[in-house]
Amino acid sequence: MKRFYKRAAAAAVDGGWAVTLDGRPIRTPAKAPFVVPAETLATAIAEEWNAQGEEIKPGTMPLTGLANAAIDRVAAERPLFVDSLARYAESDALTYRAEHPEDLVQRQAAIWNPILDWAERRFGVEFELVPGVIHRPQPAATVARLRQPLEALEPFALTAMQPLVTISGSLVLALALIEGALDEEAAWRAGEHDELYQIEKWGDDELAAQSRASRRDAFAAALRFFKLLGA
Repeated sequence: MKRFYKRAAAAAVDGGWAVTLDGRPIRTPAKAPFVVPAETLATAIAEEWNAQGEEIKPGTMPLTGLANAAIDRVAAERPLFVDSLARYAESDALTYRAEHPEDLVQRQAAIWNPILDWAERRFGVEFELVPGVIHRPQPAATVARLRQPLEALEPFALTAMQPLVTISGSLVLALALIEGALDEEAAWRAGEHDELYQIEKWGDDELAAQSRASRRDAFAAALRFFKLLGA
């Protein structure tokens, strides 16, 4: 779509903050009012619109996309999204461990065990480490307890959590990240550990690097979205 406006801006409205294009409020793809809960987020989204050139490229506007998802999808089906993310507690990626080679075994333990230890202290849960990749669910009490933080999130924060969990494969890692127990780089490297290990051993290829870069951008955008909520 060709750019049809001169300036985007954040504007206070009933229930939150809108984004306007030359004074006219935008709407979501489902035609719902585009209203976000924080001025900081609305301002950042307006900056995405202002950064567009002669053509509007949605792929360069991740905050706008996440807000649209929060309004059009997550707010309407919040229990479904809680369920989908809570299921990651049953088979969290950090609990599945290599049996060999020894250096991979040791590196997984060194990087992942402290994150699991944090979660055990923070939420009063226990994890069972699973050798190999055969599915073995975590204790029911652990799964139920890790669901609780998700149930406490409003739709915008829940929307931000989805890429953090699905990209890393770990609900525990995402919770540690949003609670400040991990910084962004440490969380990213922990979630991508096994792939980065393989790259060290065997080298990279262009398609894999492009895919990883795309995931990295989505991960960073989701975390920024969460922080802009002031959560």
